[in-house]
Amino acid sequence: MALRTIRIQGDPVLTKKCKPITEMTPKIKDLIVDMIETMYEANGVGLAAPQVGILKRLVVIDVGEGPIVFINPILLESSGEQTGDEGCLSLPGKAGQVTRPNYVKVKAYNENMEEYILEGTELLARAVCHELDHLDGHMYTEKVEGPLHEVDYGSEE
Repeated sequence: MALRTIRIQGDPVLTKKCKPITEMTPKIKDLIVDMIETMYEANGVGLAAPQVGILKRLVVIDVGEGPIVFINPILLESSGEQTGDEGCLSLPGKAGQVTRPNYVKVKAYNENMEEYILEGTELLARAVCHELDHLDGHMYTEKVEGPLHEVDYGSEE
């Protein structure tokens, strides 16, 4: 389909609360495909609709097992704790230490508007929490413990 422009921290769209998706339309289907393509092109693990300028409750995540589409996601449970480096496609080249739950249980709808429940740990739990924050106008930088630091993802093998 088409690559979308990723909005960078400071863009007002990233501070707004997103609206629920009430029905699957061709426009939303195209958006899902575009977001997955954009996430892969940027070497990301997740992407939320506001990061491409769309104020809808839609997230795509791929932690290495194929893309997962989350429409109108709701965090049902979280537990445990993990602290690690976190970055964001809306703040390229930077990362910081963030503490997140190590387990999450989420209810969402897939691209066919079928409800499902997903449980995840470690990187998936971190990615879910990070992306769901975007839907409410928050970025990981609000949770960083200590200073942000430079990262060069291009040099990793």
